[in-house]
Amino acid sequence: MYKLFFRLVFTRMDPEEAHYLAFRWIRLAARVPVLRTYLAAALAPRHEELRTEAFGLRMHGPFGLAAGFDKNAVAVDGMSMLGFDHVEIGTVTGEAQPGNPKKRLFRLVGDRALINRMGFNNEGSLAVAARLASRNPVFRTVVGVNIGKTKVVPEEEAAADYVKSTERLAPYADYLVVNVSSPNTPGLRNLQATEALRPLLTAVREAADRTVRTRRVPLLVKIAPDLADEDIDAVADLAVELDLDGIIATNTTIAREGLGLTSEPSLVKETGGLSGAPLKARSLAVLRRLYARVGDRITLVGVGGIENAEDAWQRILAGATLVQGYSAFVYEGPFWARAVHKGLAARLRTSPYATLADAVGADVRKKTA
Repeated sequence: MYKLFFRLVFTRMDPEEAHYLAFRWIRLAARVPVLRTYLAAALAPRHEELRTEAFGLRMHGPFGLAAGFDKNAVAVDGMSMLGFDHVEIGTVTGEAQPGNPKKRLFRLVGDRALINRMGFNNEGSLAVAARLASRNPVFRTVVGVNIGKTKVVPEEEAAADYVKSTERLAPYADYLVVNVSSPNTPGLRNLQATEALRPLLTAVREAADRTVRTRRVPLLVKIAPDLADEDIDAVADLAVELDLDGIIATNTTIAREGLGLTSEPSLVKETGGLSGAPLKARSLAVLRRLYARVGDRITLVGVGGIENAEDAWQRILAGATLVQGYSAFVYEGPFWARAVHKGLAARLRTSPYATLADAVGADVRKKTA
């Protein structure tokens, strides 16, 4: 039903307009008590065997919504209603900004992919913090907060900008993510270099500890799939050195060559970050490399090209405790999370592993044994 609706309605709309239309429907449904209860029962049935613990947080399962869909924390309950076990909001910047000029979001339907050059359009950390502070949650879900650099802030002042967001948002974050890997903010990816990343992450960690004294706010960093292998190793070593809680692998890619893209060439040539199915192999390779480097010392989150339960299962075997999706949600619709959970539960039951935690990194450990 959804795929027919997508083909007849959404594909005839501008992708960003279609996103906001679907977003409004989700938010509206989550505000109607009887409707949201019915939808949650239908779309988010719980599987006891999938219960997951990460960063000291308990979740119904490992499958969450990646940052970028709910930039301003306006639909956390709606996304939980649809079955996501955690919701990562953002990317949020220190100051509000409109993002890049439209048109800035493109569907590559033949490749089941998206290209975006949104540019961190969001209401800013002050407004998002106020919204999170006033939130009265209907569903219990873990909320991650993804923060990035305000575009007009020069690179040398980036740490102060991240600290500003941290001080405002850390009290309301179940975990905090430093995003230094979006290709759509000039100079941002330069911050992935360890000489820039070390002081940045140190400043954010200190700000979170200074702001929130009653608990430790888990801190993660999100990296790009376009890093060279030696740079992935360097980030992994830095994360261990700084006692980070996790690494998210990966963000969107600026690469196009060798990805097997079949969509219209004019679409493929659009600038911005590519997400979806073509990113699958590289994102998985980065995850495997990270797990081989850090093992169980750091929690890894796998994202990029996850379309179904098999993709999610392969990320878990490669070392991911949590997995996230976004692009496939556009193509699969509201029953997507339900299908992923059902498939994961089935794979776990037929596997040699007693729990999901036992399966994390199993393939990598076999190859290095």
